[in-house]
Amino acid sequence: MRSTVTGKVQILPDHVSCRIAAGEVVERPASVVKELIDNSLDAGSTLITVEVEEGGRGVIRVTDNGTGMTRMDAQLACQRFATSKLRSEDDLLTLMTMGFRGEALPSIASIARFCLKTVPRDSTLGTQTLSTGGIAWEFQDYTGPQGTQVEVRDLFFNTPGRLKFLKTVPTEFSKVCYVVQQAATVHPGIHFRLRHQNHKVLEYPAVSSLQDRLLQIYGPDFIERFLPVTYKAGSFQLTGYTVSPHHARTSRAPQEIFVNGRPIKNSTISHAVHEAYGSFLPKGKHPQFMVFIHLDPQSIDINVHPTKREIRFSHPEFIHTSVLRGIKALFFTQPSSGILSDAHKEKAGPVLHSARPSSSSLSIAPAPFQHAPEFPGIGTNRHSTLSLFVQEPSSVYSRDQACDIHPLGQIHHTYLLGQIDQDLFIVDQHTAHERVRFERLLRSWKKKEILQQRLLIPEPVELLPHQGELLEVWLPSLAQAGLEVERFGTTSYVVRAIPAMLGNISVGPLVLELLDELSEWQSTDSLDNTIKPILATMACQSAVQAGRPMTQPEITILLQDWAQENFPMTCPHGRRVAIRHSLEELHTLFARPLK
Repeated sequence: MRSTVTGKVQILPDHVSCRIAAGEVVERPASVVKELIDNSLDAGSTLITVEVEEGGRGVIRVTDNGTGMTRMDAQLACQRFATSKLRSEDDLLTLMTMGFRGEALPSIASIARFCLKTVPRDSTLGTQTLSTGGIAWEFQDYTGPQGTQVEVRDLFFNTPGRLKFLKTVPTEFSKVCYVVQQAATVHPGIHFRLRHQNHKVLEYPAVSSLQDRLLQIYGPDFIERFLPVTYKAGSFQLTGYTVSPHHARTSRAPQEIFVNGRPIKNSTISHAVHEAYGSFLPKGKHPQFMVFIHLDPQSIDINVHPTKREIRFSHPEFIHTSVLRGIKALFFTQPSSGILSDAHKEKAGPVLHSARPSSSSLSIAPAPFQHAPEFPGIGTNRHSTLSLFVQEPSSVYSRDQACDIHPLGQIHHTYLLGQIDQDLFIVDQHTAHERVRFERLLRSWKKKEILQQRLLIPEPVELLPHQGELLEVWLPSLAQAGLEVERFGTTSYVVRAIPAMLGNISVGPLVLELLDELSEWQSTDSLDNTIKPILATMACQSAVQAGRPMTQPEITILLQDWAQENFPMTCPHGRRVAIRHSLEELHTLFARPLK
C-alpha cells in the first residue's frame, strides 16, 4: 500500500519562485530600467523614452517604437524562461542580443504593479497586459502606436524587506541616469530620452558616430582630454577612447567597458588598461576610458550572472595582452613633445611654494592640485578604512611637554627625516599633512567653527547627470563642512566657498573626488559618520603631495603640527604616517652600549 505521508521536499509556487528570481535580476529601480531598455534594443527600436517618478520607486515607464508583440507573444513573454532569442542550447554560444534569459518581465511583475502595452508592426490593434504582484494576469485589447510600453508602479510593494534597502530618491535616480547614459554610449544611432517627475533630464538624439555621442554626453572637454584607440588581433577588435596621460584626473569616472555591446565590469580588462599606462600616468591620477571590445561570441560566456554585468572569457590572457598592447601602442605613437613629455613633467612634481603662517590652519601653502597615490591594500569600503584612525590609541607617541624637534631633511621629495627628542622619525609628508588637516577640520566642524573662504569668482563644475543627482544628496553635508556648492543649470554647478584651511586648491577636481568617495558611502546613521569621509577627502586633496620639494622651515612646521596633533600614526584612510626608531634601537643596530 502506498504511503500517504507528505514529503519534506516540495515544488515552490510560481509566484514565490518568481520573487526569488526577481531578487537576482532586480536590485533597484535602475535594474528594471536596464532590463526594459535591453528588451527595447532587441526589438529594433530607434527611439526609447524612459520616464520615472520618485527615483523609480513610484513609477518606471519605458516606451519604444520597436517591432511590438502579438497577443500570443505578449502572453508568453510574461511567463518565466520564455524568450524569442533562443531556440536551442547551441544558441547560447552565439548570442548577440541584449536579453535572452526570459526572466525580466515575470520577475519585475512579481514585485510591482505591472502594465504592458504593445502593438505589432503594421497594426493598430495590440494587447494590454496587467498584473499585480505577478499572481493574476489580465489581457485586453489595446489601440496605440507601434511599439511597446512597460509601466512598473510601486516597485517592491509586496517585498518590504527589499524596499527598505533602497536609498534616497536622488541616489536611486542617479543610478537610473547612469543606466540610460551607458545604453546611449554604446548605441549612438538610437534616440534616448529620460524624464524625472515630468521634467526632461537627458535628451540624446541619434547621431552617426561614437564621437558625436560622447560629445553629447561628456561635452567638448572629452575631445581635448581623450585619444582614440583602435587595435585588432584576429577576431578581437578594440576601439574607444582613453585619456591622455597629462590630462588624467584624480576622479576614476568614466571607466566604461563594453563587450559585444554589453556594459560590463571585468577585472582582466581594467587591469590591462591600468598596466598600459604604467609610468606615463602621474602619481595619484587614474585613467579614464571607454573601451569597446568585439570578439567571437563563442569565446565568452555571458550567462554567468543574472543581471549580465559579468562575463567569462575562454582566453583571458589573450584579452589582457590585446588590451594592454592596444592602449600602450597609443602612447608610443604620440609626438615626443606631446603626451609623454608632458606626463613625465607632471610626474616630476609641482613647483615649490613657500610657507605661509596662519593661525587657523597648517602653515604650509598647498602645492598646485595633485592627488595622493593610491593607497595599497585599501579597498572601497570607506567605513573600514576610516575606522582605523578612530580605533588608534591617542597616546602612541605622546609627550608630556613640548618636543625638541630637529628637521634633518627630505628623502626623494616624499619622506621627511627628523629627530624628535631622542627618537629618529621617517615621516610620509603627504599622509602626515593629511592627518593634521583632517584633525583640524574635524575639530573645527565639531565646534561649528569651520571658516569659509569665499571665492572671488565662483568656480563652475560640469557634472554628468548621475553625478549631479548624487551631489544633490550631499549638498547639506558639504555645506556643513564649509564647501558651498549650488546648482547652475541642468548639469552645471558652481562652488562659491571652500574651507579657508584648504588654501589654494583646485575646486573642480575636489568635487569630482568627493563624488567618487561618497558614491561608496550611503550610510547616514549619524551626522558624524557622514561628515568624516567628506573632511577626509578635503584633507587628502589639499595636503602637500608626494614628490614636492619642501624647504627646511616647511619641514619644521609640518613636524611641529604633527607633534601638536599627538603623533597620529595613520592617515584618515588608514595609511602609515611614520616609522620611529628609538635611540636604544639605533644603539643596538650599531652594537653600541646602551646608556
